[in-house]
Amino acid sequence: MRGLRIGRRQPPEETANVSIHFETADSLQTNEIKNNSHSLGRLVEALELQSSAPSLEQIYEWLENAEIDAEELQPYIGFKEGNYWRHRVCRNEFVEMLVLCWRPGQRTPIHDHNGSHGGVKVFQGVLWETTFSFDEVKGLEYKAARDCSPGAVTGSDVPDIHQLGNPDVSGQDLVTIHVYAPPLGVLHTYKPGSAKVDLYVPDDTESLLNSP
Repeated sequence: MRGLRIGRRQPPEETANVSIHFETADSLQTNEIKNNSHSLGRLVEALELQSSAPSLEQIYEWLENAEIDAEELQPYIGFKEGNYWRHRVCRNEFVEMLVLCWRPGQRTPIHDHNGSHGGVKVFQGVLWETTFSFDEVKGLEYKAARDCSPGAVTGSDVPDIHQLGNPDVSGQDLVTIHVYAPPLGVLHTYKPGSAKVDLYVPDDTESLLNSP
């Protein structure tokens, strides 16, 4: 994906000159994505130029304004039995983007992001998200659940605990686009009704282009 150049739409008339007021490369890239719809390639370019971890609000804006088509995403689409598949699109020390592919019934463990925040955009299918709270005495407790349709953006801040998945009843595959800052490392996992906290390292796959 590095080096891909795709023309961008002209910004609306009232915001056409906004970018000239920003002095740093990071803020310029953030402003461009905020005010224009961008392809996967342009989003990757902007993420690779970051020199600090973007805020959760910035990540939401990027994902909400991104217009990503199936052809661009095709190199990162692939499924496997037993567990969802993670395909990394780009990563530096400040931010990473991944595409996750889910068969019906596949889901993450209940987890937090251990110091990272991130946003998720649904590309295909319906994403199921359940959120929880944790108390060292009471353990893990259910908070809420919701479904996210194609185009929806959700995410979690540093202290949030959640579980994502593709429900068995969906009858269709799920594809989601994730941006995390800083990149994910070792995560904490939880079990309902328990105060025990375990460690979990997500299974990484660079992309189908590099898979055997």
